[in-house]
Amino acid sequence: MNSETTNNNNTEKRVAILIDGDNAQSSLIEQIVVESARFGNATIRRVYGDWTTANMKSWKDILNSYAFQPIQQFRYTIGKNATDSAMIIDAMDILHKDQVDGFCLVSSDSDYTRLATRIRESGKMVIGIGKQSTPRAFVSACDVFIYTENLEEREKQKRKAVQKQQKLEQLTPADLELIEKVNQAIDMAGSDDDGWATLSEVGTALRRIDPGFDPRTYGAKQLAQLLRARKNFFDLKKPAGKSLILVRPKEDQ
Repeated sequence: MNSETTNNNNTEKRVAILIDGDNAQSSLIEQIVVESARFGNATIRRVYGDWTTANMKSWKDILNSYAFQPIQQFRYTIGKNATDSAMIIDAMDILHKDQVDGFCLVSSDSDYTRLATRIRESGKMVIGIGKQSTPRAFVSACDVFIYTENLEEREKQKRKAVQKQQKLEQLTPADLELIEKVNQAIDMAGSDDDGWATLSEVGTALRRIDPGFDPRTYGAKQLAQLLRARKNFFDLKKPAGKSLILVRPKEDQ
């Protein structure tokens, strides 16, 4: 089964992203959202931690940009992390209310092993995201586990590409933001081995990234017209005998 088919089957599925803010990197929030979007629409987005502490400041700065809800959990005992208990309780509430089809648990803590197992026993998918040092028990308890080191490398490559675009094209901030959003949407849409994704799925992903996205904001009537006007950054094609349009980032970006 190719990635395009997989994505189409998951378009209407709902995913809860639950992040242990004491045990995850805020700098990878975009990549976390992209990875979870491969499995469905993130209808529940929460970050857990003691928001009165200085180490949660980096999360505060990005919450609104990605529509995450902060969940306060005070540390009742010095040196003891109470975040895992709050996150586990919330996850079980969501599970019993049958609000989602899958969970994305972001942490490198083995305390979530039993939670992941319990969710899978209920027939729901579990996507884990954490460091390579994550205990094997938690990794094995998930259907899919994604290492943050791989996400860091992708983020690094993305920054290099953006810097190259800025130098070559002297992009305005608005154009740069648009190109970043489209590249992220193509990633979320589940591109095939050659980087192609269906334009309709990219449009859906763009609205997930930014509910206010509208091609008319950029002077185009349709998404296809908008991307064709930026041919230095995107390739479009229409396969013979098919009504759909495919899009991918320029290979030399």
